[in-house]
Amino acid sequence: MIRAPFLSSIITPLLAGTLLAAGVGSGVYLPGLLMVLIIGIGLHAAVNVYNDIYDTIQGTDRVNVHRNEASGGSGILQDHPSLMGRMFQIARASLLIALAGTLVLAFLVSRDLLPLLGFLYVLSAFFSKYYTAPPVKLAYRGMGEVSVWFAFGPMAVMLASVGQDLGWHPQIGFLMPATGLSTLSILLVGQLIDLDADRQGGKRGVASRLGTRFTSVLYLLVQLGIVANIVLLYLYLPTPSWPVLLALIPYLFVFPVAAAGIVRDHGKPGPLKKVAKLTVLLHLLFSFFLVAGLLFRLL
Repeated sequence: MIRAPFLSSIITPLLAGTLLAAGVGSGVYLPGLLMVLIIGIGLHAAVNVYNDIYDTIQGTDRVNVHRNEASGGSGILQDHPSLMGRMFQIARASLLIALAGTLVLAFLVSRDLLPLLGFLYVLSAFFSKYYTAPPVKLAYRGMGEVSVWFAFGPMAVMLASVGQDLGWHPQIGFLMPATGLSTLSILLVGQLIDLDADRQGGKRGVASRLGTRFTSVLYLLVQLGIVANIVLLYLYLPTPSWPVLLALIPYLFVFPVAAAGIVRDHGKPGPLKKVAKLTVLLHLLFSFFLVAGLLFRLL
């Protein structure tokens, strides 16, 4: 129900941000890390569940014939409509769990970070529900891509830094784009697969507004942006900074295959399902090597 395999999208920036902040400070503050994981996982679970709920209510999931493990929602409410009430309970409970983690973290960090912590929770909770929920419906109004990048990039990394009682630091800023772009790449492939359903349901993502070819080019630019971000992070960080380059290992092997597939089949939902799997694999490997590299650098 909470689509747990995709929680890596929030766990990665929280761990990476924590490790980078720990390098700036004096080591990992474990209570802060635990709280930001509770907050982040709670908020992301709420996003996933609310997406299923409102995409079902608004008809997008109902007409999607290309659902797969990488796009199109879980499909639970299509098979078991009676679970709608349970899904609402899970979404609301997830937000409350994240709120509880935020309140505990407020007692663990400096008072001057409290306004930032409060802002991050409120904005994240807003994105969690109103990414698809009316009347805002960010994903239906062409704001889905921006909100996904912002939530899983700058906001998540900053939350991790707050958890280490650091807040803003230039090194933290250099990490922010990459994790959000990695999650965005999964969304873009999903939009190509779900294009017909999104158009029928009124979702105004990049693919439905600007077409499949434009989206495939944007996908390539997003992936290359991740590579550029990691190189810049390597150049900016104090030595030893080479371990962060480990994050680029999957771009030597997985990305070329995914890139060829999306350029060739950008308008074909069937073959794109393989590209979606490769994109998720690329995301997972990038996440693992990024965290491993930052941990190795810290040690």
